[in-house]
Amino acid sequence: MNTAKGILLKLIDEIPENQIREVIDFILFLKNKQNNQVFKDLLSASESSIDFWDNDIDDGIWNNV
Repeated sequence: MNTAKGILLKLIDEIPENQIREVIDFILFLKNKQNNQVFKDLLSASESSIDFWDNDIDDGIWNNV
């Protein structure tokens, strides 16, 4: 079990019980950081598509709908 995940599991097995909560908090921090990056990427992608719709032709059409 020399994979990174295997090493991590071995280290978790060896950590004192009173430090487990700190490890859990750190893992949750990393997950939250990853989720925030996904959200930022989606937000950036949606903002870049706004320019496509922001033009005089479409504005004129939608103003008369």
